[in-house]
Amino acid sequence: MGDPREPPGGTPEGGSNDDEFRSVVFDESFVRAARIQELSARERLSGAFGRATRPRGLGWLTLPRQAIALLLLVALAFAAAVYFGVTSPHGQVAAPSGTQLTVSLTPLAPAGTVSAVADPANPFAGLPAGYADGPAGLGVPAAHSTAHFTGSEVQHALDTVQQYLVLSELTPATLTANETGRVRTLLTSGELAQYDDSLNAPRDDQHHAATGWMVRFDPGQVALAAGTVKARGTVQVGELDADTLEITTDHTLVYALRPAGTTSDPAVTLYAVRRAVRVELDRADLDTGRLRLVDTAQQAGPTGCGTPQSDYLQPVLATTAGVRPSSPPAVDPAEHARPAWQSCGVLGSITG
Repeated sequence: MGDPREPPGGTPEGGSNDDEFRSVVFDESFVRAARIQELSARERLSGAFGRATRPRGLGWLTLPRQAIALLLLVALAFAAAVYFGVTSPHGQVAAPSGTQLTVSLTPLAPAGTVSAVADPANPFAGLPAGYADGPAGLGVPAAHSTAHFTGSEVQHALDTVQQYLVLSELTPATLTANETGRVRTLLTSGELAQYDDSLNAPRDDQHHAATGWMVRFDPGQVALAAGTVKARGTVQVGELDADTLEITTDHTLVYALRPAGTTSDPAVTLYAVRRAVRVELDRADLDTGRLRLVDTAQQAGPTGCGTPQSDYLQPVLATTAGVRPSSPPAVDPAEHARPAWQSCGVLGSITG
């Protein structure tokens, strides 16, 4: 007898026995995962569909659960990145922080009467030896290589610092004409916001005094009585680290001042400012010709104690008869009503 599993007429030529398909198992999970589904008899008779099959759900719903979970995690991560980028207090891209300038300014009150110079046409005649005109008095040293910087790199740094000193301490437009843009061009981008804030809203908080960035006088009150500024001091070069030069300057600057506008009084007053500055320049700063102003410490007089100095320096200008301001107040170390950095000293003799 023949095999009962075979058709009565035998296996058709070119056909196949069912044994060949026993390895293919259409279990329930396979059927449920199918993307298409055959219509039921009722659906075929109703003619509701124009085809014998219909899509089974949405294609993406047939993806494995792990793939769906991964897609959700990626979407959540992207949404979180966008959210925190937009809501960051510094905007979508954080600006370079730079180095925040710290300012110290001590007014020096006169010990007695503020007298005018003897010869208004030659106001610096009484100064002791050692002062020179403008840049010649800055004492910028010859460049030399350091452990990590070549001589040409140090020279580039010194040139940038000298340019800053000339603009911030010696240039008439800065001193008495409210010129501030040229100093700004020498600062690193990380300090520009602080610089602008110091000029727009100057205040004595050790960081936002306009007079910390430059020497300047109120052009409505003070004018220069001479076309030059006398200066003497030093410039020193060192390394903060292998990639940063540190340059410190310490100068005494003497200005010949008179009241602004027309006046019948020819009196000229000598006003002294000791200004110590610390500057840093990394290799990127050397490439751009910019610097980071880190600290400025100033002593300036004759100035009345208690006079605001954050916007402009406020000199006591002499008259031909002389001016005697009030004596500096005593400082009580136990008084905490004002910050400890707000102090006042007594001016010594400028002319030696």
